[in-house]
Amino acid sequence: MNHTTTQPARTARLALLGCSILSLSLFTVQTQASPAPTPAATPVLNQSVISRIRALMDNPSTWQQIPAAVTLCVYSPDGARGKNFQQAVSYMSEIPKYTQMAKDIGIDLKVDVINPLNYKIQIGYPKLKRSASTDVRLRVYTDERVLAEDFKAKKCDGAGMSNIRARQFNSFVGSLDAIGAILSYRQLSEAISALAQPQFDSLMTNQNYEVIGIVPLGAAYIMVGDRKINTLAKAAGRKVAVFDFDKSQAQLVQRVGAQPVSVDFTSVGGKFNNGEVDIMAAPALLFNPFELYKGMTAANGEVKGAIIRFPIMQVTGTLLMHRNKFPAGLGQIIREVTSMQLAPAYQFIYETETEIPVKYWMDIPETDRQGYIKMMREARIAMTKEGHYDPRMMQLLKRVRCKFEPTHYECSLKDE
Repeated sequence: MNHTTTQPARTARLALLGCSILSLSLFTVQTQASPAPTPAATPVLNQSVISRIRALMDNPSTWQQIPAAVTLCVYSPDGARGKNFQQAVSYMSEIPKYTQMAKDIGIDLKVDVINPLNYKIQIGYPKLKRSASTDVRLRVYTDERVLAEDFKAKKCDGAGMSNIRARQFNSFVGSLDAIGAILSYRQLSEAISALAQPQFDSLMTNQNYEVIGIVPLGAAYIMVGDRKINTLAKAAGRKVAVFDFDKSQAQLVQRVGAQPVSVDFTSVGGKFNNGEVDIMAAPALLFNPFELYKGMTAANGEVKGAIIRFPIMQVTGTLLMHRNKFPAGLGQIIREVTSMQLAPAYQFIYETETEIPVKYWMDIPETDRQGYIKMMREARIAMTKEGHYDPRMMQLLKRVRCKFEPTHYECSLKDE
């Protein structure tokens, strides 16, 4: 239940820790997102964010709102001993860079790593002669459903989960993962950067929940247990895994004449590997933790299934917090900082995609791509009209797509 850690991207870990007080959310790394390996960026200070940080630190009420202890809950598909967690822990080695940067703008920051799941963050502000400390506890979940319920019950002050699951807390941000809405990692980086701007601040909150960060987890690819299922037409009549908490998925499957089979993160891998479903969609980071290669390998060892190298959606992780637990204004700072630290997330995505053996990948004919994009667009528009996706997010994402492909036919249309 709660014995595994997430953060498929090292960035997510830093941002979520930062949600406990100001400390690890104080600084920014300017990077250009890329699906290829990116060298570790040298942190540079963003003056706009620094000015907000100083304003927050100068406000006496901030110091009254810093909690003495927080519990941050995260979902991990492969547990505390998995690669995801080890990469997250390794990112803590970069803390000295941030403590020095804090000192440069008049803040004393110290982070003590008690163990991989417990930290003590101390912050001092000589200008006001103020100081505070927070004990941070990480609770790690292998069952994301339980995590979401514990967050609702306020057993978690902050939480990191898939955006699909987090849609129940914020339907606007939850619509970011709409089918075919973002076609590349550069488009995704642009969208996350836009959503981090102050003009979207009011849309980041819903009741007492606030989205404080969005982290790329990788494109979702169609995975099939039989390589003969290489066209949309051949999916008709087949059993397709759909998450039981996302009703839109079942409708999409029914649109192509396939049969939806209800799954959750705890069951989807087993059902695919046992042949209970013929088709599923997932990012590369689930391939090894869920042992999906078993569902693609015949008894004689030959590869019979495939990952179709055509992204149908971008999967993201959402970082959330209960607003009344943290200083007012902290959420906006964290969103901006997180959006500027995406390079490690894309590096992780690149590594997880390239470490999957070539034999499991399958390309579709280039001539089929535009037809699939058109089909996803039509489905997305219909789903928006039915209330599954937020129309404001759909308009934003269309602007992002058209920024990169201004001559695409959809850019002259007004139906999305």
